[in-house]
Amino acid sequence: MSSEHPIYLEAVNTFREKFARLNELGMREPSAVTVATVGEDGMPSARIVLLRGHDERGFVFFTNSLSRKGTQLREHGRAALAFYWDKWAEQCHVEGTVEKLADDESDAYWMKRPRGSQIGAWASLQSQPLSSREELLARYEKFEVKFDGQDVPRPDHWYGFRVVPRRIEFWCGRDARLHERFVYKQSGEDWTKQMLYP
Repeated sequence: MSSEHPIYLEAVNTFREKFARLNELGMREPSAVTVATVGEDGMPSARIVLLRGHDERGFVFFTNSLSRKGTQLREHGRAALAFYWDKWAEQCHVEGTVEKLADDESDAYWMKRPRGSQIGAWASLQSQPLSSREELLARYEKFEVKFDGQDVPRPDHWYGFRVVPRRIEFWCGRDARLHERFVYKQSGEDWTKQMLYP
């Protein structure tokens, strides 16, 4: 399997080490990542989400699958991620295919969310037109009452997506704009590593 390829595992371990180091250094939100998708008209769209998991299987985040990004992920099955850690002048770019997380994995993360966030996921018709803030707050109150005294179940349309990498690039800022770039790229079941000009 390509996920067991030694060059791919080197890329995964490089990310793991960078991410752990940033957490140890106290960076406020190293998991913030730009997710880029494409619409049916070919127009790209980007927004920031929080990375909630990463291993040799890929990079995981959660969302309402009926939202704009969720719809684009489901329809096209491809995404790109861009991490930018400004204080340390480092970036990581990931491109790959997208798969739905298994229900038990989404359930496990859902149970860790604050109750307010769980109710908010029910209340928000994410990416749909909203007439007023009051309408949203009324919907929140409606679901707060509905689930009073019980655990809030995970909505069927709210789950995790995993970006399965086909390309991972690491970028480190250097003096005189002579930045350091390494790209790991999949071709069939094989992976290659290549240094790039800045």
